[in-house]
Amino acid sequence: MIWQIIIELAGGLGLFLFGMQLMASGMQKAAGDRLRRILEVLTTKPLIAVLTGIIATVLIQSSSTTTVMLVGFVSAGLMTLHQAVGTILGANIGTTVTAQIVSLNIMQLAYPAVAVGAILTFFGKRRTSRYIGQAVLGFGVLFLGMSVMSTGLAPLRENAYLLSLLQNFGRTPLLGVLAGAVFTSIVQSSSATTGIVIAMTNQGVLDLPAAVAIVLGSNIGTCVTALLASIGTALSARRAAVAHLLFNVTGVVIALIVFRPYVSLITLTGETVARQAANAHTIFNLANTIIFLPLLKQFVSLVTFLVPGEDVAVEMGPKYLDKRILLTPDVAIGSVRQECLRMANLGREMVTEAMQVFFQDDTKLMQHVLQKEELVDSLEKEITVYLAELSQHSLTKAQSKEVSVLMHAVNDLERIGDHAQNLIQLAEQKMEDRLPFSEQAIAELEDMYRTVDDMIAKAISAFERKDLLLASQVVDQDDVVDNLERVLRKSHIARINEKICFPPSGVVYLDIISNLERIADHATNFAQTVLGDF
Repeated sequence: MIWQIIIELAGGLGLFLFGMQLMASGMQKAAGDRLRRILEVLTTKPLIAVLTGIIATVLIQSSSTTTVMLVGFVSAGLMTLHQAVGTILGANIGTTVTAQIVSLNIMQLAYPAVAVGAILTFFGKRRTSRYIGQAVLGFGVLFLGMSVMSTGLAPLRENAYLLSLLQNFGRTPLLGVLAGAVFTSIVQSSSATTGIVIAMTNQGVLDLPAAVAIVLGSNIGTCVTALLASIGTALSARRAAVAHLLFNVTGVVIALIVFRPYVSLITLTGETVARQAANAHTIFNLANTIIFLPLLKQFVSLVTFLVPGEDVAVEMGPKYLDKRILLTPDVAIGSVRQECLRMANLGREMVTEAMQVFFQDDTKLMQHVLQKEELVDSLEKEITVYLAELSQHSLTKAQSKEVSVLMHAVNDLERIGDHAQNLIQLAEQKMEDRLPFSEQAIAELEDMYRTVDDMIAKAISAFERKDLLLASQVVDQDDVVDNLERVLRKSHIARINEKICFPPSGVVYLDIISNLERIADHATNFAQTVLGDF
């Protein structure tokens, strides 16, 4: 009997989670990049940030996913901590919509939803139709999972011991909160927890006080996903994750203090225990947001105090480009040159930090390099568009040539950033697989890196000062790096054949020298823009 219940509960929960994932995936794809753009832009004011968080989470059907996205935005410098916290408040409200839908007695829609969703998914001619079909299919599967869980839990109504144990959650709410938090942290979905709670209330296994206690705990457990996502990220991203946890824990503590009046209030909001449990989830997050929203600045200050440190943030977007000066081409070209120098220095920093990650297993720098790579990519697009607009104005022959030169330069600088990202991935592979490297191999890599770094530094100086002699030195140095790469590759392959070197380490070694050689090529191309030879 007990194994049959466990199997049906596990299978129903699997269907529920799979349906929710299908629904979320379909809605995210239908929304496309617009959702990411909304989160980046519409969060400047606290109230707007809350509303944005609600809308985004209703579309995604997961506050954990929204919060993880926000942690990524904060880490990338696309959003401030203040903006992220406001959006997190809204995300907590948005996630309660799933519980509200599940609490409605619309099981009869499950099979029609699966049928309609399958037809749209497999026979839809437009991508949007297929994505919507996937969401509808997920909706149906979700309710099938609810039905399976509800049916599987029915025999528990006759188990006096279990009923007595669950009633303790109502008499001692802290036990229910702990149970809800632990279970939610395991399945990483507060919606799944509330789904099981509603299924249990439908079968009369769980009374309202116990259901409310478990639902309160689910709000704490859902913070685990964001906390895990923040590990190894920028300081501001870790603060966003801690803010999410602190917000929910504080709200739960307040709710526990007024638990009996709170449950009494909830009984007035619906006719069934299932509806009341869903309403408890929504009212908790609404009330918590209303309490915290006026104190948002103070709350952010508290989080900053609790997670101290000086955050090293990369200033996103162009600093020197101004469309108002496009009518003055010489000034506009000068601004682009300044932005190119900024890109070049960022690229050099990325290569240095990527190699530091490799040599010293310094994981803290990994996210910083990836953050800079995102900035370099965006600068390449912004500068290219700016130069394209500049070329539409009346330019002299020399100015037209300069615009062409700068377009080539920007492309090479962006490619340096791409190779630095490759180096980060190789360093990560080395750490994850615990690949050994001999002192000779490390020394050879350090030597090649220093040579390439010297080339980048000279190319930057040559570009900044328009120094033809220095640019020529970079071009000559490229032959040295090419020869060095060939020699190192040949000797390393020989070591692998002689079984001196561990083969997986050898593959990583060869990839690193290949990426360094390509970085040298792009540094050479950058220097050649000074010579007018590109």
